[in-house]
Amino acid sequence: MILFSCVCRACGGGAALELRNLLFKIAKANAAAPLVPGSLDINNQNHDMLAQFSVSESWIGDFSTGIIRLGEWSAMLHGLAVQECGLLSLMRCYDIKDRGHILELFEQAATLSSSFCFSTTIVMPNGFRQPLFCMGESNGLEEKYSGSMIGVFVFPRFKLDGGSQTARRQ
Repeated sequence: MILFSCVCRACGGGAALELRNLLFKIAKANAAAPLVPGSLDINNQNHDMLAQFSVSESWIGDFSTGIIRLGEWSAMLHGLAVQECGLLSLMRCYDIKDRGHILELFEQAATLSSSFCFSTTIVMPNGFRQPLFCMGESNGLEEKYSGSMIGVFVFPRFKLDGGSQTARRQ
């Protein structure tokens, strides 16, 4: 998946394609230490700006049941009729080129408490293409078949070639 694709016509997006494999990330979790001191302070957050440019929604995954619980927007934009699903149902709408990398990322996160991120494009049945960013972490893997994942989906509000804007402000 491409976090920031090259939109210039000169290279045809080739510059972004070269980065494809570098943008699926996983790291050992350490939620107690934010990346920048003070970064978790509510005064350092800009929720209005985030809402202007994206729709974001949290999700939760339970390893004991294999169920991922989505918010209303996430379920709708993933083309799901219900807010609970399995990983393969969730990923069915992702760009086919990214599915293997994303599945591998989730498998790694399910075996080791870690933080992860990825981006992909949701390809909708009507031809619209919705960019997606995901950040999350897994924890509680000390006992067999236990633990969970939590994360957030971010759906940018802009058009991609071949589609039109799908996530709109209300």
